Amino acid sequence: MGAAIGAITAFIRSNELGPGDKIPSEAQMSKELNVSRTVVREAFRSLAAMNLIEMRAGKRATIAALNYTTLSPLIEHGVYTEQISVQQIYDVRRTIESRTATLAALRRTEDQAAEILGHATAMQTQFDNLDAMMEHDIAFHLAIAKAAKNPVFALIVGAFDRVTRQTWGIGWRSRSSEAEQRNMVKLHLEIAKAIEAGDPKRSSELMNKHFDESLRALIGAGIA
Repeated sequence: MGAAIGAITAFIRSNELGPGDKIPSEAQMSKELNVSRTVVREAFRSLAAMNLIEMRAGKRATIAALNYTTLSPLIEHGVYTEQISVQQIYDVRRTIESRTATLAALRRTEDQAAEILGHATAMQTQFDNLDAMMEHDIAFHLAIAKAAKNPVFALIVGAFDRVTRQTWGIGWRSRSSEAEQRNMVKLHLEIAKAIEAGDPKRSSELMNKHFDESLRALIGAGIA
């Protein structure tokens, strides 16, 4: 099985296949690799589980675009099996997202700046809707990572999605007052405006402040 997976990925590389390109059928790949169709089918399923290819009933498999859905469960598993702490995740996020904020300020398009600002503004206007705020918060950070114009950053930031969803409400409720909660939302707006203004230094400083305050709130809640 491992040999078949390796042979298929080598075939993809050697033929310079990219996202959306079709892979030869099971029968064709079986002949190409000189292995049974059963082996090829199981290899295809394994590659699909890793989100390297996409499979749809009645259609040939295609090369998948990069996404973070494979990494996210791995990080969540690490947290829940106590191999990774939330504090360690926030330490990594602080380092990475300070950089994404810097690069976003330098590289973002006008549309990306508007998207980032839109999520920050929505957090203010939907202050009383915690589910909506969380969704905009998560989308805010991912939009910044994408605006950094380095797909690796977007993969890593996106991979924290599931853990963020588990800890977001706890961190929010641990803030001592509504004023403190509103200051957190305001900080997102300040980051967005710094990125929109093309100020990398302030964008990075504000993002570091955001993660320092978020980690403090989680430690106060006893989960970091």
